[in-house]
Amino acid sequence: MKVSVIGMGNVGSSLAFVLAMKHIVKELVLVGRSRESVLGDVLDLRHGQLFVSTPTQVNAGTLADTAGSDIIAMCASVPTPKHMRSRMELAQGNVDLMREIMPELARLSPDSTIVMVSNPVDVLVHYALKFTGFRPNQVLGTGTLVDSSRFRQLLAEELRIHTEDIRAYILGEHGDSQFPAMSCAEAGGEPLDPTPGRFALFEKASRAGFEVLKHKGCTNYAIALAAAFIIESIALDAKHTMPVSLRVDGFQGVTDVCLSLPAVIGGNGIERVLHPRLNEREQQAFLHSASTVRNVIESVAGEAVT
Repeated sequence: MKVSVIGMGNVGSSLAFVLAMKHIVKELVLVGRSRESVLGDVLDLRHGQLFVSTPTQVNAGTLADTAGSDIIAMCASVPTPKHMRSRMELAQGNVDLMREIMPELARLSPDSTIVMVSNPVDVLVHYALKFTGFRPNQVLGTGTLVDSSRFRQLLAEELRIHTEDIRAYILGEHGDSQFPAMSCAEAGGEPLDPTPGRFALFEKASRAGFEVLKHKGCTNYAIALAAAFIIESIALDAKHTMPVSLRVDGFQGVTDVCLSLPAVIGGNGIERVLHPRLNEREQQAFLHSASTVRNVIESVAGEAVT
């Protein structure tokens, strides 16, 4: 299994570390601004191979060295503004960056699965599909996976139930228009009532990334673990169900825009998109998310999306 990580900032280096610990990657190629810029990470990871049971071959590379990758994790991004209030502020710069590098990555690894980590992830998944010409199952983003994890962690504290045993999704945009799908939230088959307190927990979860950003200047551990979870599910054909950013296939009448829905992730990337039963309020929230992301897609490149 060959995995390439593009972009070796805080997220990319954290992801590389997690993947080196996972025992699923035979060859890990790290690509930054130059080979020299990532050598520190490469050497540091190599020096720790004694302490893992299945060593990973870690190399510094350029785009050319990603040829034949099974999975490509896209972590490259323009700099994050110091007081960023919305991930959409990164849209124009990162779409331009994807336009520059995505076609070459696709040419070198036409059968790969691309895991988009960079923001705004929903907009970038849309353009990654456009710039690569890949099939919809080959490109997915981390989407609301971390948002859902944050929400489940808060619910777990309230309910005194292990986080893993709670089924609760935040869906839609990985951004301000996301929403909790409380109509299908449950633990042990018991529905989780949509109380005001739980909506307050959702609001806390939805802003948690910016809270981390305020305190440490970046978010890296949770998103790296989420991206590694996706990569592991692909590498092992595990068929885990998780909310990821993907091209919506007509759900709620939405097409040609990318949002988070639960999907089965396995060896073929997106194996199946699941369509949860949403109540009327949640349906409207999903449509609002679609409109929000579509407006940014259009504004970034003047592309008319129908």
